Amino acid sequence: MGYGEVITRSYDRQIDRARVEDLERRCEVGPAERVFLFTDTLGDPICRIRNSPMYKMLVAELDRELVGVIQGSIKQVTVQKPHEDLAKVGYVLGLRVAPLHRRKGIGSSLVCKLEEWFTSNDVDYAYMATEKDNEASVKLFVNKLGYVNFRTPAILVHPVNNRMFHTPSNVQIRKLRIEEAENLYYKFMASTEFFPYDIGNILRNKLSLGTWVAYPRGEIVGEFGSNGQIFPKSWAMVSVWNSGELFKLRLGKAPLSCLLYTKSSKLIDKFLPCFKLPAIPDFYHPFGFYFMYGMHREGPLSGKMVRTLCQFVHNMASTKSKDCKVIVTEVGGSDALRLHIPHWKLLSCPEDLWCIKALKNEKKKTLRELTKIPPTIALFVDPREV
Repeated sequence: MGYGEVITRSYDRQIDRARVEDLERRCEVGPAERVFLFTDTLGDPICRIRNSPMYKMLVAELDRELVGVIQGSIKQVTVQKPHEDLAKVGYVLGLRVAPLHRRKGIGSSLVCKLEEWFTSNDVDYAYMATEKDNEASVKLFVNKLGYVNFRTPAILVHPVNNRMFHTPSNVQIRKLRIEEAENLYYKFMASTEFFPYDIGNILRNKLSLGTWVAYPRGEIVGEFGSNGQIFPKSWAMVSVWNSGELFKLRLGKAPLSCLLYTKSSKLIDKFLPCFKLPAIPDFYHPFGFYFMYGMHREGPLSGKMVRTLCQFVHNMASTKSKDCKVIVTEVGGSDALRLHIPHWKLLSCPEDLWCIKALKNEKKKTLRELTKIPPTIALFVDPREV
């Protein structure tokens, strides 16, 4: 049986908004054996890319029915170490195809059209992220469209509850001015893979709540990293992005172990509060989350500084946000930094998958060299693409 012609065009808010939101509701996001997440874009389907330097959304129609959607953004980043080459990269995200219209080539057509837009804007590489066990996505991008496996970062998730963490009395936490944070990022993270060279725009965005440093109290005299570049022997920094202001998440399905733990922890907390068992928040109603980005550490005690900052962010979410239910961050899969970030394995994804494709012939050799670099170096995850 033949199919009608699929028409791919740019997103038009006036005629597409409601239809795109309906498609999002019909598409389940997340590994089948763990959870299904539903996204509420708060009336703005393009919200996930709106803060990027350049962005575009495409929709696919079949017999006047909206059957697919895809989003893309463009920015300049560091892609190769030690040369610290800069490249223009296009991020592919939000590919959705209506369940009744899959396996008709709609997904691949949308990706190819988005790549054409990348190419017209002089993009060097296209890349995407998916769950490592998402067979359909891996087959499409790797087997059919020529993407190659690049990195396997870890997504670490920690629930937010009413129990406050105590900040050690021997640790100093200080919020940096935007100019200070920008200088520190260029000084210490400019060679990090996928470091965005418009980091200043990210830090100045209203969704960026700030950048904090932690270091041993009394170890330095004067301001942190002031004119004389005073740095303690051990320190860590992190920035926080309020993703919940853009869109909300809702859990549509959870494994039995998660359901049992949720119910039992609430009962124990109610009748036996002395046990102080951490409770899983209510994920079945729309909730927001904080994303920690630009995490960096220096020195022998930096692991403790990282943990203290994570606990500080948890306390901030618990007291200053009405609907922030989780703290999320993403780090390189082999980065030892992950060992110091509090997270729940039940909610986290130990191996996300990033795939990449060279869009210029002269970049294909560089791409082969890039994919051979051991994935032990740090990775910068842009909060605008979460």
